[in-house]
Amino acid sequence: MVSIVGVNGTGKTTTSAKLAHLLRTQKPDGAAGGVRHVPGGGHRTDQAVGTRLQVDVVAGAYGADPASVAHDAVTAAQARHADYLCIDTAGRLHTKHNLMQELQKLHRVIGKQLPGAPHEVLLVLDATTGMNALTQAREFNKAVPLTGLVVTKLDGTSKGGMVVAIQKELGLPIKFIGLGEQPDDLQPFDGKQFAQALFEE
Repeated sequence: MVSIVGVNGTGKTTTSAKLAHLLRTQKPDGAAGGVRHVPGGGHRTDQAVGTRLQVDVVAGAYGADPASVAHDAVTAAQARHADYLCIDTAGRLHTKHNLMQELQKLHRVIGKQLPGAPHEVLLVLDATTGMNALTQAREFNKAVPLTGLVVTKLDGTSKGGMVVAIQKELGLPIKFIGLGEQPDDLQPFDGKQFAQALFEE
């Protein structure tokens, strides 16, 4: 189970869909059984994306309690014998204490339902954010200990150099990078290629 966190506008929902798609297509029998879940709003968009990528979606109605919808998503994933569940959490400002507490509650609920969950907590960062990304990483890591980063929007002029500072301070590995809007544009991180791109003129 993967929990995908971050502030609004970083590409969390797109990343969640792409990750579910990647997991489904890499499964030898082509049936990863990916179930995505979006607590809160935006469920129409998510259902449309899920249909296009052939990924099951469990979405809550606008204003629904995120922890309750997450519970439903875990139940659905277990009932469908899904190999993976990507939880696309609602975007939240790292400076809003009550929203971070809500995220902690969500993790507690799924942890009780499925011991050890979430198994991965990925922070999605916009490569154009700059050093504010370090502040985001610090605060999210305090609330729900992170296991890695996903750096999005690397298809533009930004090269995502801020992740060097994050890695140095928090020791968080980059798991994936987002290079565009297509389903296959989410790619596993390649340190050598990233370093070369970072220092290219």
